Amino acid sequence: MQRISYLTFMKFQTTIDIVSPDFSFKPCERILFVGSCFADNIGKRFKEEKFRTIVNPFGVMYNPVSILHTVQKLSNQVFDIAVFTLGTNHVYVEKATGEIVDNCQKRPQKLFNEQELTIDESANALREAIHLLRKQNPNVKVIVTVSPIRYAKYGFHGSQLSKATLLLAADKIAREEGEAVYYFPAYEIVNDELRDYRFYKADMLHPNDQAVEYIWERLVETCFSSEAKKFLEAWRPIKEALGHRPFNPDSETYRLFIQKTKEKIQWLKQLYPDLELDE
Repeated sequence: MQRISYLTFMKFQTTIDIVSPDFSFKPCERILFVGSCFADNIGKRFKEEKFRTIVNPFGVMYNPVSILHTVQKLSNQVFDIAVFTLGTNHVYVEKATGEIVDNCQKRPQKLFNEQELTIDESANALREAIHLLRKQNPNVKVIVTVSPIRYAKYGFHGSQLSKATLLLAADKIAREEGEAVYYFPAYEIVNDELRDYRFYKADMLHPNDQAVEYIWERLVETCFSSEAKKFLEAWRPIKEALGHRPFNPDSETYRLFIQKTKEKIQWLKQLYPDLELDE
């Protein structure tokens, strides 16, 4: 009797099933990224792929109220998609004004009180930010995600409590705002699919480049339109060509290489008129 290996049936990884949103990224769309440093990392990938992207224009914003503050400052700009990456529910309130500050600017700690936003306070800040974006573009779509970066300064239990508040707020706003607001599970991907310290930087708190790239791939897989995926394929050889550093920049071979690259850029611009790319 043939022996059956149980290894055939064993799984060594938890894979997150991601339900695609009712909308999708299209080539060269206007996208706003606001939130923790994780927003910087993912936003950078979108910039590299030539989406018209603004990433944390007033600095990293860790909590929902600070995300709202950025949207308020950009109230005259139009975006197709906004991505909010929630880092913490902890905020710093300036004693003199009673206002939540986005950055303490290295001023003494005694000038501030540290507080924690509730689920409702977090959701309300996100809701207000979404409604402000809709004033400029009623069809704007919003993706909310929770940063997988842990905050050791709270203690790991305290960090989990903070993330739990944000997860509940994100779920609340996604359910209440309907199909135009979508929750993307970056937090769950890192903590379940990539449950290994080889996916973290040396501090064992921040996801490394490999983890960020994996999340990017899952985002493309589930949230990009077929047209956006075609654009990525067309743009890839041009991006690689533009990043090429020749041994002899004065050679005829390199001159022809540059000329062909310029022709490809013109071809891509004809296909995608919104593409912002210098020759």
